[in-house]
Amino acid sequence: MSIASVLLLVGLAVLATMAMALARGLLGPTVYDRILAVNMFGTKTVLLIALLAARSGRSDYLDIALLYALINFIGVIAVLKYFEYGSLGHPHAEEGDEG
Repeated sequence: MSIASVLLLVGLAVLATMAMALARGLLGPTVYDRILAVNMFGTKTVLLIALLAARSGRSDYLDIALLYALINFIGVIAVLKYFEYGSLGHPHAEEGDEG
């Protein structure tokens, strides 16, 4: 079995898990399940970009994958903070506080 066919099989497996994550994101049942599904979908997207880099021989795609992983992580943390505290600012700051 050649490397290209192995990469193709791995890519198909990653796409299958992305489809399952998408189903979990749409079906829920809680908001935390949906956030976890979005995080998993983002992680699988990073894996697909890395597979594309390996298949095409272009290592600059790995920089894009790393950037996407960082954006995915920060985005999930921001969404979790929003759902936990109701805002992205300081959760316990009162109006008129400057610090």
